[in-house]
Formats: sequence, structure tokens, C-alpha cells
Amino acid sequence: MAELLVADGLNKAFGPTPALDGASISIDAGEIVAVMGPSGSGKSTLLHCLAGIVRPDSGQVRYEGREVTAMPDRERSALRRRQFGFVFQFGQLVPELTCLENVALPLRMERVRRRAAEQRAMEWLERLEVTDVAGKRPGEVSGGQGQRVAVARALVTNPRVIFADEPTGALDSLNGERVMRLLTQSARESHAAVVLVTHEARVASYSDREVVVRDGRVRDLTGARRG
Repeated sequence: MAELLVADGLNKAFGPTPALDGASISIDAGEIVAVMGPSGSGKSTLLHCLAGIVRPDSGQVRYEGREVTAMPDRERSALRRRQFGFVFQFGQLVPELTCLENVALPLRMERVRRRAAEQRAMEWLERLEVTDVAGKRPGEVSGGQGQRVAVARALVTNPRVIFADEPTGALDSLNGERVMRLLTQSARESHAAVVLVTHEARVASYSDREVVVRDGRVRDLTGARRG
């Protein structure tokens, strides 16, 4: 498989505290990689640097050969909208919108007409088995349903990379397993890569490869690549 997303020698500190210390990682197209490590190890900072949300103090992030770290803010924002999808621990759905409108939102931001956007959104709600909550607002659905809506929103633009930061952290084990099954199944069907930050071995078991972030550096548990 071809390298899609590459980080080389990332360093990032917040004040006097180093979060990344020469971290390197490579993600292939269509690959699911679990990023593990204890709290404070730098794994979420690594994800944010890979996604172009946070600029590292030094080092490079390249996506399809283009240096993300050198892009102006507007270009990085467009990259996140069009090529990346995001799933966070608490979903971060817009409370004033229905679940259907939440899923359609990334398409509407790209000026897709409402009817077409909502049709595609409904298709993803069906794939994530939550069409019954389409007309409800996030506060009216369960945590598991809300997280599946968040996964649908992440996938609706057909992203090349999905960044999932503790996507089951707020769920019980049954709902967590369901979310992971549907997330990874949908990603594979869409040929999307997944960067999955987690501290749970059962969640990491859905990945193709596991890496550990410790003291700001990356170690590949499979031995396939090391940074």
C-alpha cells in the first residue's frame, strides 16, 4: 500500500512541557492504525498534528506528498473539510440541529444543495443503523446513537483519513463494540485510513497495526515501522 500520511521528527511543547519529542509515524492508504499510550503521553497531540489542527514546533507532516505543516491556515482548513473526517469522544454534534442535519452539515459547508446533502446523510445514517433518530436532536438520543451519528458525519464526505480520538471513551462496552464495528467496517468499505487514539486494548484490536506513544515518541508494536 502507498504511504498516505507521514510525520517525521515531530516536536511540540506546551510551555515547558514537551508533548512530542521527535515522533514519527507513517499511515498507508486504507490502513487502520491504533495509537495507544497512557494519559499525557502525547497521543492526542500527535493526532492533532497529523490532522493539521496543531502546528508542531519542528518536524514535518506530509499528506499525499504535500507538506501540511507548510500550508497556510485556509488551505489546512479546506484539507480538513474535504479530505479528513473526525470522531471525538463526546461526538461534538451541534445541539440545535437534528441528527440528519448534523450529518449533512459538512456537505452543506461545501455548498452541496440541502436535498442532495440530506439524501447522502440519510444513506450514512442507514449504514450506521440510526435512521430512527434522523429527526431528533442530539440531546434526545442515547450516547451510543449519538456516537454513530458522529461517525456518519465523519464519513459523509468520503474522506481519505478518519481521525478518531477515544471514540468509545464515553460509552459502555456493548455500545463501544457496536460503534467500533460500524466505524471500521464503513472505513474499509470506503477505503479510508483511520488514525484511532485509544487506551483500550479491545478498541485497538479493530486496527491493522498498533503503535504506542510514550514520552512523546512513537514505537510500533508490530515492528512494521518505527519512529
